[in-house]
Amino acid sequence: MKFQLRKCIKCNQYTLKEKCTKCNEKTISAHPAKFSPDDKYMRYRLAERYN
Repeated sequence: MKFQLRKCIKCNQYTLKEKCTKCNEKTISAHPAKFSPDDKYMRYRLAERYN
């Protein structure tokens, strides 16, 4: 399933396009990654986030 809603990094505007219509900056997916309790790399992601 491909999510369509995207968010501009620069101006925080939501759009459906790959580039923001307001500032022409690249957009990212507005949806969080799926959570899995069996994620064996979660420890490394959390350590990277809080360091």
